[in-house]
Amino acid sequence: MGTGTAPPAPDLVKLPAWQSPQWVAATAGAALTTVLVGVPTAVVPSPLFSRSVPVQWWNYPVLAATAVLAGLVLATFVTPPRGTAPRAPERPVDQGDPAAKTAGRLGSAGGLLSLLAVGCPVYNKLVLVLLGTSGALTYWAPLQPLVAVVSLVLLAEAALRKLSTADACPVPVRR
Repeated sequence: MGTGTAPPAPDLVKLPAWQSPQWVAATAGAALTTVLVGVPTAVVPSPLFSRSVPVQWWNYPVLAATAVLAGLVLATFVTPPRGTAPRAPERPVDQGDPAAKTAGRLGSAGGLLSLLAVGCPVYNKLVLVLLGTSGALTYWAPLQPLVAVVSLVLLAEAALRKLSTADACPVPVRR
């Protein structure tokens, strides 16, 4: 039996109580993520980018999950309209909150890894320099599904951390 307090549980029950600004932000964030990750990797067809290796079946669900999780994380930064949300207990606002920074880093790392995971293995310049074309197809391509799983775990953890601490970072009250 530990004597410490348990970390705050993810408050997923708050999602149905979100107001339209949060849902608009989540939807816009998901759409933007789909474009920013899907178009350059050619998972979303576009005349701007192409692939020499066909899109894999798992690229689509990874892109969709990445977009949803990124949209949820983005929406946690949107404050509901005044007087519509339950008021959080007054606490001092800590601008240097390490938990918020960690969630931001996890989200950023997850997004970058998603881009690498769904991208064409032979268009990744770093992989090409290190392994060459045959090495990219032989070694990097089989690792991409694992990178996708890691990216989604990081994004999910970032979303859960942001959702569980949404009330812990209230906007300062103007007096």
